[in-house]
Amino acid sequence: MSKLDRRTFGNLLGRGTAAAALLGGIPLACAMSGKKDHSKKLGVALVGLGGYSTYQLAPALEDTEHCYLAGIVTGTPAKESVWARKYNIPQESIYNYENFDTIAKNKNIDIVYVVLPNSMHAEFSIRAAKAGKHVICEKPMAISVEECDAIIAACKQANVKLGMGYRLHSEPYTKEVKRFVREKTFGELKEISADAAYVSRGNPDQWRLNRALSGGGALMNMGVYAIQSIIYGSGMNPVAVTAQEYSTRPEYFKDTDETITAQLELPTGVRAEIMTSHNKRANRLYASCENGWFELDPASTYIPLAGRTSKGPLTFPQESQQKLQMDDFARHILKGTTNVAPGEMGKRDMIIVEAIYRSIAEGNKRIDLDLGTMGIVN
Repeated sequence: MSKLDRRTFGNLLGRGTAAAALLGGIPLACAMSGKKDHSKKLGVALVGLGGYSTYQLAPALEDTEHCYLAGIVTGTPAKESVWARKYNIPQESIYNYENFDTIAKNKNIDIVYVVLPNSMHAEFSIRAAKAGKHVICEKPMAISVEECDAIIAACKQANVKLGMGYRLHSEPYTKEVKRFVREKTFGELKEISADAAYVSRGNPDQWRLNRALSGGGALMNMGVYAIQSIIYGSGMNPVAVTAQEYSTRPEYFKDTDETITAQLELPTGVRAEIMTSHNKRANRLYASCENGWFELDPASTYIPLAGRTSKGPLTFPQESQQKLQMDDFARHILKGTTNVAPGEMGKRDMIIVEAIYRSIAEGNKRIDLDLGTMGIVN
């Protein structure tokens, strides 16, 4: 990412009181509670200390079995002392965006988790790989398929592991849906739909509504969840897509898409429906099969998911999705277990995202997809 883009990001953070709110918003439960034994754990450095790192990832790293918060990377100097105090982070493990590459010398950091605006994902994932660190890249993987390829190539060249921040692949409700599909619990799929949306209010200058930083709007943000839901809810990659876009608040969504609907054609002939929006409330996966049905509602929120089937409700214990996700990736590194959300999965989803945008740009044209050679289904 260019220095101009990074400066733009900094300027956006400087507007209003969002940064100040984050500084004081770290839960008290996460306060430093004495030195812990991390000798058998992998050290994680969070790159970008916005809301997701503050309220989800850092607290989760207090409870993970196989990894811990070992370092931070931030462009806001005022956050450094706050995080250092609350999480017992030594000064030598605190970096900014300019000196980030020196992280290569830090033997206490094994994994770099990139939690920045989408347009910065490729730069920092590649820099992390070149520094010899394993990489977790938050979704969406990048703002183009070309950038996804560059990230994958950099990690392969550096011989480091690459995982996507797809937390749902580690949480029990989603894993149960995958089991239904794998074992054909309800028979062959007949119909499937997925919605992922919320109503965006507040600052119209936030980075998610800035195409230069986000790469797109609702589709790049929430739409990835809907696409993923269709794929693991069917066990199939789509073969074609047709899409539509509309806006009811163009004065607010000046630069990014507000609402997108799309029809994904599956190899069996089933047409999957998705809807994603920054101006509606929806969070659901529903599949109808020849011998019953299953549903998650909500299907992708941080709070515990909820599910039911034609045979009855689904009930699983509550646990941090981020904790489960990061432990899964750490186990992959330490023990060679399956990488449940590899970089190729992020690339696949970006191929579908680009096809949806292309369909809209070309007058709702049907776009063929060739995902069969990627080796990634659900």
